[in-house]
Amino acid sequence: MLDIKTAKAQAEEDEGEVVIAAQPQKKDAIFSANSSIQYKVDLDNKYNTIQSGTVSYQISSLSNKPLTNRSVNVSLGKKSKRTVSLTIPGQASGFYKISIMVNLSDYDDTIKRVFGVAPEVIRSEHAKPADFDAFWQKAKDELAQVNPEFKVTEYPDSSRDNRRVYGIEMKSLGGITVRGWMTIPKTSNHRKKFPVLLGLPGYQVNLKPMFGSDEDLAIIVLNVRGQGNSRDRIRTLRDDYIFYNLEDKNRYVMRGAIMDCVRMIDFIFSREELDHDNIMVSGGSMGGFLSIATAGVDHRVKLCSAQNPILCDVKNLPGKVDWPLKDFNRYIRMQRGLNMDKILNNLSYFDTKNFASNIKCPTLVGIGLLDHLAPPDNEYAAYNSLNVKKHMIIFRDLGHEVALYYKEYEGRWMRDTFGLF
Repeated sequence: MLDIKTAKAQAEEDEGEVVIAAQPQKKDAIFSANSSIQYKVDLDNKYNTIQSGTVSYQISSLSNKPLTNRSVNVSLGKKSKRTVSLTIPGQASGFYKISIMVNLSDYDDTIKRVFGVAPEVIRSEHAKPADFDAFWQKAKDELAQVNPEFKVTEYPDSSRDNRRVYGIEMKSLGGITVRGWMTIPKTSNHRKKFPVLLGLPGYQVNLKPMFGSDEDLAIIVLNVRGQGNSRDRIRTLRDDYIFYNLEDKNRYVMRGAIMDCVRMIDFIFSREELDHDNIMVSGGSMGGFLSIATAGVDHRVKLCSAQNPILCDVKNLPGKVDWPLKDFNRYIRMQRGLNMDKILNNLSYFDTKNFASNIKCPTLVGIGLLDHLAPPDNEYAAYNSLNVKKHMIIFRDLGHEVALYYKEYEGRWMRDTFGLF
C-alpha cells in the first residue's frame, strides 16, 4: 500500500502534461522563395518526471502529398522548459501544411498549421473564359430590362442607435423579388448625403438590419434570391443552394444573386439621401465572393472588402476541399449527362479570380491560412489577379474566419477613403 506522500506524488505525475506552442519565424507564416523555413517549438513539462522522445515535422502540399520530414531527439527535465528550433528546407512558391509532432514518455500531441512561400507570384493555371465579359454584359442588359419597382417601408418600432430602419423590396433579374434592409442616422439636415456600406450575405445567411454608432454612414444589407427574406421563388434545402441550376450557366443561381447585388447598387443610385460616389461592398465567405463579383461587374462601387471569399480558382479546388465539391458530386449523381468537368467549366464564369481582374476600385482581402473552404493558394490566385490598389490581411492560425482586427482596419480604411473624420 502506498503511503499518503507517495500517493500524492504519483497523482501529480499522472495529472501532468506538456504545454506546447509552435511559432513561425515570420509573423504571418509567409516566407521568401527558396529561403529556409523556421519554426520555434516551446515545450513546458508540467510532469514531475523526465520526459524523453522526439519533436518531428511533416510537410505536405495542400492536397496532402507528403514532401519532407525530420525528427529531433529531446529530453525534458521534470518541471522544466525547453525550446526546439526546426529548420525546414526552402520550398517553391505556394502554401504547405506542416504537422509538428511531439512524442514523449507520457505525452503525445500534434500541432497542424499552414505556411506560405512567395505567394505574391502565385497565378492560376486556368484562363478566364474568352466570353466572360460578354456573358456578364448580357446579364446586366437583361437586368436593365426589369422594372425595379423599388419599395421602401420604414419600421419606426425597430429604430435604435439613433438610426431609422427601412425595409427594401425590389425586382431583380427574371422578375424575382429580393429584399434587404437600410439603417440611416437620424438627422435634421435634409440635404445630407450618406456614404453607403453595403453588406452582402454569407451562404444561406439571413441578414437583418445592421446598426452602429456611425452618425455619417448608411448601412444597407441585401438578402439575395433564395436566402433570408428573399426566398419567394427559390426555396432550396441549405445544401442544395450552391448547385441550384448549375448545369446551365445562364440559369445558375449565382448569376441571379450577383445581379441582385447590382440591382441594390441601382437602388442606392435612386436615393437622394445616399452618396452615390462613396459605396463600399463588404462580406465574408459567399459574401466575400459576392463583394468581388459585384465590384468586378459594376464599377460604381468605390471600395471592395472581401473576407475568405469562396469559389476562387475553382478548377484548382478538387483534391483540396470537401465543400462545395461533395455537394457538386451529389448533384452530378442526380443529373443525367452531367460531370465534374461540365460543372467546373460553368463555374469558370463565376470564379472569383475572373471577377477580380475586372475590379477598378481599391480592394481589401482577409484570409485564414487554415481555411478548409477557401484554401490560401486559391485566395492568392484571386488576390494576385487584382490590378488595383490592394491590401491583404493574413490570419495564420484561423480557418474560415477573420479576427476583429480586420473589421477595425476595414472601418478605418473606409472612413479615410470616404473622408469621414
